[in-house]
Amino acid sequence: MEKVKAIRKIVSMILSIMLVLTMVVGITGCTKGEEPADGQNVSAGDGSKTDQSGPAGDQDPSGGGTSSGGAGGDAADGLPAAGDTSDEAGTGTAEDQPISQEQAGSGEIEVVESTETAEKPRQLITLDVYSQLANWSGTQIGWYAALLEDKFNVKLNIIPDAEGTYETLVESGDLGDIVVWGDNGAEYKKAVQLGLLYDWEEGDLCKTYGPMIWKNCQIALETNRKISGDGHIYGIGHGVAMSKDDHQSFFYTWDIRWDLYKQLGYPKVKNLDDYLELLKKMKEICPKDENGRETYAVSLWPDWDGDMVMYVKSMATAYYGYDEHHVGLYNPKNGEYYDALMENGPYLEMLRFFNKLYQNNLLDPNSMTQTWDQMSEKVKAGGTFFSIFNFAGSAAYNTTEHMKQGKMMLPLVPEDASPAVYGMSMLGGNRIWSIGAYTEYPELCMEIINYLFTPEGAMTIWYGLPGLMWYYDENGYTHFTDLGLKCNRDPHYDLSGVKWTSPWTGKTYTLGANYTDGSLQINNTTWVIDTKNPDSNGETFNKDSWRSMAGPAQSTIEKDWRDYFKVNTVNEYMKKGKYTVVPGTSYSAPKRSDELELIWTQVTQAIKQYSWRAIYAKNDGEFNYHVQQMIKVCKEYGYDKVREWSRQQAAVRYKLQQAEN
Repeated sequence: MEKVKAIRKIVSMILSIMLVLTMVVGITGCTKGEEPADGQNVSAGDGSKTDQSGPAGDQDPSGGGTSSGGAGGDAADGLPAAGDTSDEAGTGTAEDQPISQEQAGSGEIEVVESTETAEKPRQLITLDVYSQLANWSGTQIGWYAALLEDKFNVKLNIIPDAEGTYETLVESGDLGDIVVWGDNGAEYKKAVQLGLLYDWEEGDLCKTYGPMIWKNCQIALETNRKISGDGHIYGIGHGVAMSKDDHQSFFYTWDIRWDLYKQLGYPKVKNLDDYLELLKKMKEICPKDENGRETYAVSLWPDWDGDMVMYVKSMATAYYGYDEHHVGLYNPKNGEYYDALMENGPYLEMLRFFNKLYQNNLLDPNSMTQTWDQMSEKVKAGGTFFSIFNFAGSAAYNTTEHMKQGKMMLPLVPEDASPAVYGMSMLGGNRIWSIGAYTEYPELCMEIINYLFTPEGAMTIWYGLPGLMWYYDENGYTHFTDLGLKCNRDPHYDLSGVKWTSPWTGKTYTLGANYTDGSLQINNTTWVIDTKNPDSNGETFNKDSWRSMAGPAQSTIEKDWRDYFKVNTVNEYMKKGKYTVVPGTSYSAPKRSDELELIWTQVTQAIKQYSWRAIYAKNDGEFNYHVQQMIKVCKEYGYDKVREWSRQQAAVRYKLQQAEN
């Protein structure tokens, strides 16, 4: 086994070197004219870490282990032949070939027990987890570390996707034990081509050690087979649903400080101009936060910028319901594509809105340089009034203490807005769970991922340790414990010294760290949170559906919001207004030519650089100057090719959307 692994690793390293040399030759213009034409569907894709189904923070791991699960080739020993990185005829599925979302069964998760289990390590072992979604580096700590040690006798070393990390790991020929992808584009497909991922069907790995996945997620697995391009399954996307007939919960909720809104007399908000005026008035009555620092309407962060500035393009998604699509936005109602630099287009419109905020001293001046964590601390301290995202608004601000003080962030959507909400999809999303080809523990990795697909495992991702933080009553209804409710309302609740007794081994662990730091730092999900939980009495995983969470408002200010809109929940409020459903599809971006890839990198870097300059413009003239410079520079780089490629791909996506929904 070790000899086979060593051989495969050498082959992967050779393929890595060949691919790098090919890219260098292509970029320097010394090609032989063999690269595919722009937009040609081949076997790799977009390297953006952005997502069609919501941000990474939605709240928002074989039989016999005898050989590696690398990409299959034609060599007699099962190794990919040198240079065999393309999809052979008949082995893969065409990029524009739809996948049916129809399957027999009840449409609910069926709980399946493993018939075989991986041998539990006798000593605590460390698994390396390369996660492109992680905001954490190093050893998993806190309550999830206790769970993993107790249940699997493992600890996790989290490797986030810092600049150059992917390239370094590929060059080494080893991506780690568990590999979690930010999307299913170029980097994922390159790893498949180079044989760096374990084939989930080899030795019946998934069927044997991942029975929950194998039984319930065949459509999502087949989607991965299509995306992988070589006829093999190497993983599964996040956010799997058991039906396509509904949509997920809203997270573009337009959270605002409702207590301040009430104090201002509930002014009417029809459009973005009205919102701007409202935010000005809020600052007038609340100029300082709880720490005595200046307040702002909103605080941004650049960590999640992809091909565009994340918050700018997301503002268009929150207002018009247009979803990000490469270097622009996609209208799911008709498939129209609006490129980022389109005159009077949605991206530039929202860019101007954020500049207006800046000109009125309503935008946190540290927005371009701060981290997600720094932004979150400001929100928690009352340093902002507004967020289009619930996970960067109410989820951070609405602590028990704030509610006792009559303060809350709650939704206020402009009348003209139609926020996006993502459709349920049995295909799975584009953040992929996979296993490294050279792990010593493929069965154990599979069992860990499978656990996260069990009802209990999914609940731990969202709500913490069973028994200690949540439980089912005698009638099967889900409840938070007092501790669990505190952690849910205040994710930074300190758990130091709290004791947890394992329901599996009976061992008692003394926890440390706060709730958030102790959460699973891989930062991915398995099921859509609105999927019915088979362990409960008809409730979904979403706490908003629990009978125990229904009932009277938790504070006077929440009651005021409910009474004003005559609703009881956020979901009910959002459904009363306009919204746009973005259906899930099996779309995955194809490979771009080396020439286009270079243009793409230059264009997207310029868009982000000049967008931030435009946001910080001191007046309209300076704003217009930076926008014109952005257009000029991008055009010189070859923006027209980027726009045309993106437009063609929007047509492919819309075709799949119509066929699969």
